Amino acid sequence: MSLPIEIEGAGQLLGMPVEDFLRDYWQQRPLLIRQAFEGFQSPLSGDDLAALSLQEEALSRLVLHDRRRRRWTLETGPFDDDRFDDLPERDWSLLVQDVDKWDPDVGALLAEFDFLPRWRIDDIMVSFAAPGGSVGAHVDQYDVFLLQGMGQREWAIDASPNPDLSLQPGAPLKLLRQFKASHRWRLQPGDMLYLPPGVPHHGVAIDPCLTLSVGMRAPSLQELLLAVVQAHARTLPEEDRYRDPPLQPARDSAELSPSALAGLAEALQQALQGAPTAGPALQAILLRYLSHYRAPREAQPRARPMGPSALLGRLREGALLWPDHWLRWLHDGGDPALLAVAGHSVTLSGELARDLCAGAAIDAGDWAELSPADQESLRTLLNLGALQLRKP
Repeated sequence: MSLPIEIEGAGQLLGMPVEDFLRDYWQQRPLLIRQAFEGFQSPLSGDDLAALSLQEEALSRLVLHDRRRRRWTLETGPFDDDRFDDLPERDWSLLVQDVDKWDPDVGALLAEFDFLPRWRIDDIMVSFAAPGGSVGAHVDQYDVFLLQGMGQREWAIDASPNPDLSLQPGAPLKLLRQFKASHRWRLQPGDMLYLPPGVPHHGVAIDPCLTLSVGMRAPSLQELLLAVVQAHARTLPEEDRYRDPPLQPARDSAELSPSALAGLAEALQQALQGAPTAGPALQAILLRYLSHYRAPREAQPRARPMGPSALLGRLREGALLWPDHWLRWLHDGGDPALLAVAGHSVTLSGELARDLCAGAAIDAGDWAELSPADQESLRTLLNLGALQLRKP
């Protein structure tokens, strides 16, 4: 039975039950959902995005296309305000990463995607394009939901089984050498296109338009393997070193001899035997790694660690403990739970772990009801810089 590639939202984000989408489409085939967000109003404008690209910490790019010369230009921010006064009337795009952290209304959209594990969600990138604006035909190695925020954009995709993924040589962007569209659509505000990894696509603005891209970048197996091996290596005593087998006089002192190679290989095999491949030890390593993976900021430890009495005093004065929303918060689902943030981990009650991951603040009343162990874990997170102490 063939599955549709275009459906009506019909009051549902995916136009179907979540279970059906995950079974039939997720990481398998593209899907256009008309009016996934019925009556959608963009939470920000092109001017808002331009203002954000002026910020020092904002990750922004400007892509211009000279059609006559068939040339692409890439500029990276932060930009000066007058840069936008010099832009042509068409054929350019402004892209800003992590807008969900900068703008709470954009960030609120992530709640619509809670049917996916939060650690799989990278960010919401927002792009504004003048008529004809594009970043060229390309392919991404991650899942993405492309939500049309304002204006119209034409999306073309190549849903053929084995598309040509070779790249143009010398281009400042990873552009496909050839692109042959199998489907074309014009998206209106509220329409959303889902693309699994590896599907070539090309978006072109019909009029001034804004697109919100909810990206789900998965770590590569190379990255995961390095994370586990590096974490395991830190547990090995420094005094555990390679020991020579019985030696014979060297025929060539620059040679790595077969006997030495065998000894090194045996030592490595013994060292790797203790590397976790399942269970709580592996879960702890991956929780810490995934809480740090592609996080837009590092936790900034306090210059002066705060003691218990000073913290209690600030809470009684009306300050709150807020989870830093720039950091990635994850937990293992247990009770007590292992909570990981920005590559660090603490143990605390399951309910408190879930509250922190949901962004809940802690006030003096909440603090008084916590166990001493939970209070100490929160103080650890505060001094690590994962929690912020401020008045509402």
